[in-house]
Amino acid sequence: MSNDNKIPITVLTGFLGSGKTTLLNRILTETHGQRIAVIENEFGEIGVDQELVINAEEEIFEMNNGCICCTVRGDLIRILGSLMKRRDKFDRIVLETTGMANPGPVAQTFFVDDDVREQFALDGIVTLVDARHFDLHVGNSEEAREQIAFADVLVLNKTDLVSGEELDALERRVRSMNALARIVRADPTERAAVPMSSVLGIGGFDLARALEYKPTFLEPEYPFEWAGLVALQAGDHRLELQDGPDPTIGMVCMASDGPDDRDPMRAAERAFSLFSADVEPAGPAAVLQPGTRLQILDLQVLGMKQFTLRIEVPGNYWLFTQHRPEEFSLSLRDASGNACTPLIQHVFDPGHSHEDQVGSFSIETDQPLDQEKFERWLSRELQIQGTNIYRMKGFLNFKGVDARVVIQCVHMLTDTSILGPWGERPRRTQLVFIGRDLNQQSMIQGFESCLA
Repeated sequence: MSNDNKIPITVLTGFLGSGKTTLLNRILTETHGQRIAVIENEFGEIGVDQELVINAEEEIFEMNNGCICCTVRGDLIRILGSLMKRRDKFDRIVLETTGMANPGPVAQTFFVDDDVREQFALDGIVTLVDARHFDLHVGNSEEAREQIAFADVLVLNKTDLVSGEELDALERRVRSMNALARIVRADPTERAAVPMSSVLGIGGFDLARALEYKPTFLEPEYPFEWAGLVALQAGDHRLELQDGPDPTIGMVCMASDGPDDRDPMRAAERAFSLFSADVEPAGPAAVLQPGTRLQILDLQVLGMKQFTLRIEVPGNYWLFTQHRPEEFSLSLRDASGNACTPLIQHVFDPGHSHEDQVGSFSIETDQPLDQEKFERWLSRELQIQGTNIYRMKGFLNFKGVDARVVIQCVHMLTDTSILGPWGERPRRTQLVFIGRDLNQQSMIQGFESCLA
């Protein structure tokens, strides 16, 4: 059965008190033009007015807006089977998990059970985030971190309880934990108020639709967040910085590749290899020179907050920093103490996480893959790190295969499909990994061994 004929299912998750039930009530009561079956863990928590219930059977209630509501007192697969007997009554399903649930096993259901896989399509996972209590939830609960990592859409709720600056910082933090998810801010005047189109029919596992929404979301993630092109004279320049949110920060300086070298994405490809090189942690008298990396560890302990950037030939130079300069009050000054203002600046989605547990990174190459080598490599990685790989998705360009192969993983379960021929599109492999404590460098090296 094609995806067009399968019943789409949206999984609604989020930590205790994040607003799942409020959003579910909106789905149950709004006139959205869709007939929706809602599967809820504990029906009593919904608080639906009795006059909305037209007809009640065991575990199934029909609502006057076209919704059907089910309670999950039994197995999910059995509930889905019961709903299929009423297939003509609804167009899609919304499934709400409990606040302490890890959404991974729910997502896995749509991979491992043949009947479920044949009849249903996982449209995406929507996670509500309590903007006011995010630090408390994420700091104390692995489930809260996994709910964010698994999400296709992150709804920032209770936005009226935090400032605009705090909300911006929250968005950056959840983005560092999940580089793929679409982030939606709820209306600050009304809890869990978001357009239904942002949580229903999101195409979270449909890469073609996801790319239509955000064409850049499969761009590679880098081990740096900021790049600036600076015109520098010969001599020693001062790098000044203060303590930041992370005890470590790395920097790379590179000479410009010519007068037309003003594209930070092209420069990033060169900087990536420099960031991948092994270096000794920098001491108080450290010097950064073009073509090298400076890695400062235990910034709070060093006490010395000034380092040297030594330029022998005047010209334009790219400076890449592991974190955004404003996070460390980082500045670059010439011998006279004047600030060196970048000619061009670019902020990258972070390929790391301050959470030190959940993060994401991506791999991209134009070189074709050897299919057998790739399958062996991926099998080994899933055996070693499968429990830590929450999500993986992307396109594969196999040598000798004239088709765009879509791949997605939930933990150790993998699913592939054909999206169609490459046609005039650039043949490119793009993979995004989201997980906990992933050995990024080892995975990249292993992937490179799969190149044809």
